[in-house]
Amino acid sequence: MRATGEHTAAVPIPAPAPHATAAEDAEKEKKKLRRRPTRRPKQAGAATSPAPHADAAEPRSCRSMPPMHVGGGARADADAEATAAGTSQSCPLLPTPRPAVMAEQGRVVCKGAPGRRYFQPHWPEQAVDEAIKRGHAFMGKFRVNAHNRNEAYCTIEGVPVDVLITGLAQNRAVSSDFGSVTMFGYGWVSYLRRLYLSAHLVEGDLVAITLDPVACWTRMKGPSVACNPVGGDAVVREVVETNGNHGGKKGQVDVSCRFENCSNGVPVLDRVHHHHNNSGFSQAVKCENGNATVLERYENGLNDEKSEAARALQRICAVIYSHPSRRPTGKVLSVMKKSPRRDAIVGFLAPFSVLHDGEQQRNQVNGHGLKKMNHRAQSIFAGLIVLLPTDPKFPQMVVSVSTLPDSVRQSLKEADAALDKELVAAQIDEWNEESLHPSARVIKFLGKGGHVKAHMDAILFENAISDAEFSPESMACLPDVCWTIPQEELEVRKDLRTVLTITIDPPTASDLDDAISVETLAGGIVRIGVHIADVSYFVHPETALDAEAQSRSTSVYTLRRKISMLPPRLSEKLVSLNPGVDRLAFSVIWDIDPQGNIISRWIGRSIIFSCCKLSYDLVQDLISSDSSHCRSAAPPLQVHGIFEQEDVTKSLRCLYEVTKNLKEIRFKSGALSLDTAKLMILFDEAGAPYDSCRYVRNDACFIVEELMLLANMSVAEVISNAFPDCALLRRHPEPNLRKFREFEAFCAKNGFELDASSSGQLHLSLSRIKEKLQDDPILFDILMFYASKQMQSAEYFCTGDLISKKDDWAHYALAVPLYTHFTSPLRRYPDIIVHRTLTAVIEAEQIYMKRKNSPTGQNGVINAISCQMTDHCFTGIQFSKDAAESEEGKEALSAAAKKFKVPSSDSLGEVAEHCNERKWASRRAEEAGQKLYMWSLIKNKEIVVCNARVLGLGPRFMSVYVPKLAMERRIYYDEVEGLSVEWLEATGTLVIDACRHKSPQRRGTQVKCRAMEEVAVVVNPSESLLSEEDEESGATADGGHTAKSVLLSDDAVIVQDSPATLPLVIHYLSDIPVVLHATGGEDCAVDIGVRLYMSSYFK
Repeated sequence: MRATGEHTAAVPIPAPAPHATAAEDAEKEKKKLRRRPTRRPKQAGAATSPAPHADAAEPRSCRSMPPMHVGGGARADADAEATAAGTSQSCPLLPTPRPAVMAEQGRVVCKGAPGRRYFQPHWPEQAVDEAIKRGHAFMGKFRVNAHNRNEAYCTIEGVPVDVLITGLAQNRAVSSDFGSVTMFGYGWVSYLRRLYLSAHLVEGDLVAITLDPVACWTRMKGPSVACNPVGGDAVVREVVETNGNHGGKKGQVDVSCRFENCSNGVPVLDRVHHHHNNSGFSQAVKCENGNATVLERYENGLNDEKSEAARALQRICAVIYSHPSRRPTGKVLSVMKKSPRRDAIVGFLAPFSVLHDGEQQRNQVNGHGLKKMNHRAQSIFAGLIVLLPTDPKFPQMVVSVSTLPDSVRQSLKEADAALDKELVAAQIDEWNEESLHPSARVIKFLGKGGHVKAHMDAILFENAISDAEFSPESMACLPDVCWTIPQEELEVRKDLRTVLTITIDPPTASDLDDAISVETLAGGIVRIGVHIADVSYFVHPETALDAEAQSRSTSVYTLRRKISMLPPRLSEKLVSLNPGVDRLAFSVIWDIDPQGNIISRWIGRSIIFSCCKLSYDLVQDLISSDSSHCRSAAPPLQVHGIFEQEDVTKSLRCLYEVTKNLKEIRFKSGALSLDTAKLMILFDEAGAPYDSCRYVRNDACFIVEELMLLANMSVAEVISNAFPDCALLRRHPEPNLRKFREFEAFCAKNGFELDASSSGQLHLSLSRIKEKLQDDPILFDILMFYASKQMQSAEYFCTGDLISKKDDWAHYALAVPLYTHFTSPLRRYPDIIVHRTLTAVIEAEQIYMKRKNSPTGQNGVINAISCQMTDHCFTGIQFSKDAAESEEGKEALSAAAKKFKVPSSDSLGEVAEHCNERKWASRRAEEAGQKLYMWSLIKNKEIVVCNARVLGLGPRFMSVYVPKLAMERRIYYDEVEGLSVEWLEATGTLVIDACRHKSPQRRGTQVKCRAMEEVAVVVNPSESLLSEEDEESGATADGGHTAKSVLLSDDAVIVQDSPATLPLVIHYLSDIPVVLHATGGEDCAVDIGVRLYMSSYFK
């Protein structure tokens, strides 16, 4: 799917067609092939690792976490080089196309242009399709390194290592053909490399690439520290998402541990994706003693009916496993699908003079008298102005002045400097082979840089998130607010209005989509129900409302702003499970014995009545047995209906005991929990941020969490068994094996034993490490921070797309074979799809039971409670495969799927892809919003002093972890005026001192030294940066949340107020004082900088 402009297009879900022609089948297969590689993109804001080339401006050596010394020394590298050269034929390669060859194919690649051609022409579509089919080319997502735009990578599905996209300077064969790189000179080679690498390609493009010969692959170096921006959520979300968001929205239930690979000068070893042990290539290839062999039972598979592409991919994986010290390199042949980010560019306008290669561009427009004019007047004369994107992954762009509003053109003529600070939204119109820079068009002006509102609007535009009002056509699909439940629904649904039912949500939540009920039965059995708002009753397929909900796909929460997936009339009134009113629901009810075993289950549509709405903190007070933990000022409950407050308190304590038992069973079964630090920003009455706090989860959170997880797992079993080809599930792949092995090595180096053989063993190991690090919680936070970085993103998928790889359906963190999203239909479109599928299963079950003369009452509703809990062939604990495969069962399932318009496998695959893309976009927006408000908070404070822990050291910069903000930043200290830096590689020691004498500059060098103020805040020992207010302020709390102030005071973090003295000797994992400061905003992207905090009498 593609998001364009401000609003993403809805994906139509047609009803399954009875048959298809051969041409249609071929087209569907082609779409499926192009769709699959796009399902695992890393975070758009994630920075890839720089490549290990001599011309890369990165440190020559580095100490970081995990350790990067893998394998042998120079001799081993030489042996690997020789081995690689001898095995180059193992990898299917495709020679670079020549114009003559393309002409013979009867296709015009690029008509002769009068201008100079800077980029190689792309291959024609038919040639690319043929190359992919034959295994000579592969599709992958193009990703640019945010720290060095000259470096890019592609992720190929099934290949365990990212492919480095090479240019002229990166291809050893080309260098040898010319004799040596020095023949061109460093600057020219770097220039050619930048031109080749940037050729028409934009972050997120789906491209076709061909791999270089193995002898040309680059040398692999060990990974380093990932750099996570403020709010970069690398924690396991899958578990947290079920129990509500603690920042004012419903919580997040997803282990989407995606990470940003801003490595410390060395490339990350592997890509994010890694298949399960028994899937595909990990099965086919066995690696022993550094050599890869194809297992015997798979050798025949290379010559069987598998496609040529699959066999080629297997051979590539075998070569990769046999050369673990080398990274594949390749070249881009064509853009298969343009990135939606081409239509979502945000940046600042700038005069023409700032454009790289501006002289050449001026010559193209015959600007002979430009040098006599000021920069802004030059733009008017040339007819062009420059757009500087805030995202460093995008190149500088050229905008035609004639497309700008009259007021802007007038400002250019008047040389108005304020125009340079205007934040604009734009899109790429064209990028042909005769232009070094893409041509962009400004869509709208967002406001002055540095204003929070303008930057927040920019965040939404960048992620194609629309905050427009719902269309009249969508609103026409809804009933009036005075709507009441029809009598026919009362007759066919299970009536649960006399069962004690409650909702537990954040105090500010207005869209309540889940409720919990509890009943105590004989023999210690507890009947617990999870009731989800029946959104699918109001949102029908193939309607305007459904199309708009699908287009948005998810609600977006940016701290001070909520963009709903559904109209508030529906999400907050008609279907929200508000207390004191009857509501339509989808219910999952279990009977659970004292040991936590589920002895029976019922799933169906119901009518419920919530007696009260509770907050997490209030629930914690009510279930706490220790009265000292209860707040004496807790208000009395407002209980509706036939129950009293005492009944609610008793039920909550019963729920707590049951869910505590369920949680213990889940973790004993191998589940994984990565509780990383999560920050909240506190706002004053005017809406301005004034402090931040670290959220502490309490036991009440786990009550909701366990029950929502159980409901999602139960529904996943039902829909995947009934509709194995078209069920929408959620999978979480295993983490990257190589990266985790290095993480194990790091833990062992620091005295920690880590077993990452399974999610359960990893959880047990981390629990033991936590006990061991009770006196050093910061180090444990760092360990959890990086453990979460090794995780892959969870994703939606259609079971039909992986029907032959059912092991890949599993969820790694939850350690379950089947999982889906069912519990939040008000804010997630996939939940609505799952509701419709579940409705079809229930309908089919009732039809089948009627035909089998099951004891049913009026309208097919089972009368006896015992029958409801035990005699269900499709929705009960035991799925009846015989019933589903019988003629009656097949007819019933088919009729129900048609009635409720269950999407076909092909359509559902596209929906899953779109929902994944929208979920990642919303996550990027939420994280960017968190960073923006943190930036505003620090900007208002002007300066913040805190401690940091050193994670990586090198000759140019260090990586530090700031516990107060749960973020990682870099401090660059090379080429700083007045600062002396000595890097002792042998001992991993960095010595920083004030430079007493000005170092002589070598003749011919043009190195521009940075000012000391950019790197460090140096004070006289008698000075202090902390005010009395900062030193005396205490912890704060807001909204009833358990919080510890981070910026002003934090008992969990010992703040070293005094600056470090020079000379400063720094080792790995040292604690150093730093100063946080807000950077950018007015004319570039907002960011949070970190500087050293030092004292010197030489100041």
